[in-house]
Amino acid sequence: MRGNRPNGDHQPSDLGQYQALAQTPYTYSVTTSTDARPVLVVDFGAQYAQLIARRVREANVYSEIVPHTITAAEVREKQPRAIILSGGPASVYAEDAAKFDAEVFELGVPTFGICYGFQTMAVALGGEVARTGRREYGSTATQLTDAAAASCLFADQPSAQIVWMSHGDSVAKAPEGFEVLAHTADTPVAAFGNDERKLYGVQWHPEVLHSEHGQRVLEAFLHEAAGIPNDWKPSSIIDEQVARIREQIGENEVICALSGGVDSAVAAALVHRAVGDKLTCVFVDHGLLRKDERKQVEEDYVKAIGVRLVTVDAREQFLGELAGVTDPETKRKIIGREFIRVFESTAAQLVAESRNDDVEGEIKFLVQGTLYPDVVESGGGTGTANIKSHHNVGGLPEDMTFELVEPLRALFKDEVRAVGRELGVPEVIVARQPFPGPGLGIRIIGEVTEARLDLLREADAIVREELTAAGLDEQIWQCPVVLLADVRSVGVQGDGRTYGHPIVIRPVSSEDAMTADWTRLPYDVVARVSNRITNEVEGVNRVVMDVTSKPPGTIEWE
Repeated sequence: MRGNRPNGDHQPSDLGQYQALAQTPYTYSVTTSTDARPVLVVDFGAQYAQLIARRVREANVYSEIVPHTITAAEVREKQPRAIILSGGPASVYAEDAAKFDAEVFELGVPTFGICYGFQTMAVALGGEVARTGRREYGSTATQLTDAAAASCLFADQPSAQIVWMSHGDSVAKAPEGFEVLAHTADTPVAAFGNDERKLYGVQWHPEVLHSEHGQRVLEAFLHEAAGIPNDWKPSSIIDEQVARIREQIGENEVICALSGGVDSAVAAALVHRAVGDKLTCVFVDHGLLRKDERKQVEEDYVKAIGVRLVTVDAREQFLGELAGVTDPETKRKIIGREFIRVFESTAAQLVAESRNDDVEGEIKFLVQGTLYPDVVESGGGTGTANIKSHHNVGGLPEDMTFELVEPLRALFKDEVRAVGRELGVPEVIVARQPFPGPGLGIRIIGEVTEARLDLLREADAIVREELTAAGLDEQIWQCPVVLLADVRSVGVQGDGRTYGHPIVIRPVSSEDAMTADWTRLPYDVVARVSNRITNEVEGVNRVVMDVTSKPPGTIEWE
């Protein structure tokens, strides 16, 4: 992650500058319609393309991430209101550099290039990108030109700005018809624009908080140059999604995969508003739950939401299928497959047990609380790498017959929370820390067994108790507790030698799970957690804390 590559758009040398994003709260409204004409964020392989999409949404404008391989015809079909080209890790001159269909620039769609996207635009439109050998990383002093004062991109902004740079190659000559809008000591063309064609670009990263007026520049492009209104609101997405759900499901019965977390809870609330008693929520006890999780869902969720709930005990089924399995991707796929098998059998049982013909035929619709980060990390068509197969996306079996209902698929976590609050979902559910669908199965590094689950459950319960007692719940996005089941270390307890397992605690702060930083817990809290786990959980003689950001590490270990 160090910014020492010789070309192109680089990762910053000080990752901490980007990590600040993970802990910075922001507020914005939620989409009027996921069918609305989007702003397309073209991903050139940047680690932070998702942040650009978020920044657009902060401006109350709907955005979607698409791969750089998208063609002009495919762009035209999507009818975007605007296009933003992300950064990328390569040089535009590299043999394996990410390419882009230059005909997109002739579609008349307002377009904004960032870093590598800026350079790609320059080359495609007849400008020049030079290998200057001079690199700019981190905070950089930038000077706006006289022409910038007349550009909608920089109107009423100070001429001297501090921006965040991360590049080696530089635009040496702007395309014909473009005004140079900014420069730095080492970059003669740090920004350019053509108001008539509504094509713009900057060498720096406006999506990063350390670019002083970054959000202001993005919003100027969206609202002034592209003329997009800021009308993305929670009430509108609810109305639109309810209408779509009714159209999709009709008078049919539907089941919802309910975990008790915020995503499935909000998805269930949306579907319940759309179809009422046609919805049955199914909670699967797969044996991978945290301590008292089943009781909390059965009592608290039903009371709060008022939906019909069926609980299925499938512990033997899941643990049997996971026996002997250690590979994390295989675990996720097994868990995803067995979830579907349980939902299939439950749906068939509901039909068989129905009375007065209230369920006819078969139940073919399944509601999932799938979010946009799930899709992105599972390589969901954006051109990004498959970081890990989320059980509800890449982990689904190919022979699944359900038609999925996923009303949250285009949203980030904080957007889902906003929708949940608008729906009246209780704060105790809306603000709940995320817990993965595969549960403790992906928090045991090694084979999943009943004994290891019992050990991890107790350690996890201690961590949650202590963090709550310390009043830290609102400061922490999530705190996975991980058992290194295939690792042992020597210890001493009761004047005797022990050979026990390490427990890892991983408190992280984030807004959307796409980036995260480890949470700096008070030392006294860490000490209490460590003392209690090593004293109260048999088989554990060491507690360690994971202090890795995302990237490079994911939030979960598997």
